[in-house]
Amino acid sequence: MTARADVVARLTGRAVSGERPLSRGLAEVTLDDGRVVVVKRSGEPGAARAEAAGLRWLAASGSVRVPDVHGHEEGWLVIDRVAQGRPGREAAVRFGRDLAALHAAGAPAFGAPPPDGPADAYIGLAPMRNEPGTDWPRWYAGQRVLPYLRRAVDQGTIRAGEAVVVERVCERLPGLAGPAEPPARLHGDLWSGNVLWAADGQVWLIDPAAHGGHRETDLAMLHLFGCPHLERVLEGYQEVAPLAGGSAERVGVHQLFPLLVHAVLFGRGYAERALAVARTALAG
Repeated sequence: MTARADVVARLTGRAVSGERPLSRGLAEVTLDDGRVVVVKRSGEPGAARAEAAGLRWLAASGSVRVPDVHGHEEGWLVIDRVAQGRPGREAAVRFGRDLAALHAAGAPAFGAPPPDGPADAYIGLAPMRNEPGTDWPRWYAGQRVLPYLRRAVDQGTIRAGEAVVVERVCERLPGLAGPAEPPARLHGDLWSGNVLWAADGQVWLIDPAAHGGHRETDLAMLHLFGCPHLERVLEGYQEVAPLAGGSAERVGVHQLFPLLVHAVLFGRGYAERALAVARTALAG
């Protein structure tokens, strides 16, 4: 029995009848009762724990659909597989409504981690510190934008002189943020690859970087990397929880965080996009 199969057997209580590697650190494992689970292996301390806690916190909202978590240990995470289907317009509207309900479930504070989740979590492969705060503009600047800006500068992806434009956005955030809102329960890494259009006609979410934040940040991620039937998703969202006026002009402000994360992980192209978004925000 492989180490992966051994972990699955312990966490599911079932024997393993087959394994199919999908990519590095990711595989599908078939149990002896015919069910299929997904097994992830992370080399980062705490990543499996953070993802498991995030999935359970999203599930506890009773809104969005997420895979059941069988457990985690020593960097391994075992969850149910979601059988994939094709995007649909009706499913998109339902997803928008469900996403609004997830956000409305709330969080204790901006930056609050899920219950049993570590403060030192991850967004993709990048470390993400969940340090609670009460004022969104100050928290977003200090805990989400500036840490990744500093890392991008330190590694040479953004030049020190260029960083000033992002720093100015942070200084002006109280005036750019729109009306104050309570902390929302965020997926936190809501790009299209983490939105699964399933064979059951529903939308399922995977790979969260869950925390308390501003609901427009999740929506900005959908805009940034594209999402099938995005207009229908937003239509369903607005039916349940209309956005405050001027939300379209704030999309770039909320995209600064994921763009800087991607700049740190993937280089100059994303840095240039982050700088362009910052300049547009200041010009507006």
